[in-house]
Amino acid sequence: MPREIRAAVLVGPDRRFSVERLTLADPRRGEVLVKIAACGVCHSDWHVATGDTKHPMPCVVGHEGAGIVAQLGVGVTNLDVGDAVVLSWAPDCGKCFYCARGKANLCNEYVGPLWDGVMLDGEPRLSWNGKPVYHYCGLAAFAEYVVVPAVCCVKAPSEVKPEIACLVGCAVATGVGAVLYSAGVQEGESVAVFGCGGVGLFILQGAKLAGAIRIIAVDRSESKRELAMRMGATEFIVASDRTTNTIREMTESRGADWVFEAIGVPSVQEAALEAVRPGGGLVLVGLAPMGTATNFPSAKLAREEKRVIGSYYGGVQPKKDFPMLLDWVRSGRLELEPVISRMWELEEINEAFSEMLKGDVGRGVVAFR
Repeated sequence: MPREIRAAVLVGPDRRFSVERLTLADPRRGEVLVKIAACGVCHSDWHVATGDTKHPMPCVVGHEGAGIVAQLGVGVTNLDVGDAVVLSWAPDCGKCFYCARGKANLCNEYVGPLWDGVMLDGEPRLSWNGKPVYHYCGLAAFAEYVVVPAVCCVKAPSEVKPEIACLVGCAVATGVGAVLYSAGVQEGESVAVFGCGGVGLFILQGAKLAGAIRIIAVDRSESKRELAMRMGATEFIVASDRTTNTIREMTESRGADWVFEAIGVPSVQEAALEAVRPGGGLVLVGLAPMGTATNFPSAKLAREEKRVIGSYYGGVQPKKDFPMLLDWVRSGRLELEPVISRMWELEEINEAFSEMLKGDVGRGVVAFR
């Protein structure tokens, strides 16, 4: 039977969420109903709120969720009611061109429906006064309950609290994956990270896990210093016009082996390239607004053999990598709890995004009681 739920709705790209009562249909074949316990507050959702990311409206965003399976649709055999799960916003079919080559994050089987804001059968499960409401990333996790494809659910250890586990679904996977998979940072290399928000902080942890010998954190806010150092940075720089010069001075005038840009601002991406040593690589992790362009000097790229790499979802394969990351959380190899700056109620979602935009916090989490 359809149920009434509370959810944070965007009626248009007006930067404002309203908490409304929506109708959520039952899961269909291959889908599950999940009771959401926690959902992280991420810039990618804000891009929808501003219109920088185009998406059908009205919609419910939220793509970094964790919860408990409450109902199974027909044909779902790999999950049970009561399972704790982390949600993945990049479902993979396991058999397309990209999945067959170990690039499940680029699976093209489900791209169309997800960008259309619908389930895999082409229809949304949410409605509001009889009219459709669309699902961002196929999850729409700023809601009490969600219906999602079963392939989006990865079982989580019950001892990892959901407000911690939810971060694995985006920030942890994106940040750690960018280091281990997109770049393949090697032991003894040097790393610089531009932007110490949620993703940037996990890039720092990924660099530490990879054995980087020098890890330079860059952020505009001095308040991030202590947390960045705890997450693995060996040095911290408050962003200024001298940032790239300072990084070169710290790396024997060469520049870092690997530089990660975790903000998604073209001007910062261009500056980050200057901090890369000849033969090194720049990894673009932050998502820039749709339609923007970054101007890289092609002659310098060629003459200095600098590489520019895109990293989408950290190159992870959720079915394989989420359990590994969750095990690292459970064993203490990955620290997630210090990154959580505050827990919010759903009705406080506008305040949560306002705090995120100030740039002084790690990761906010909306928790459902």
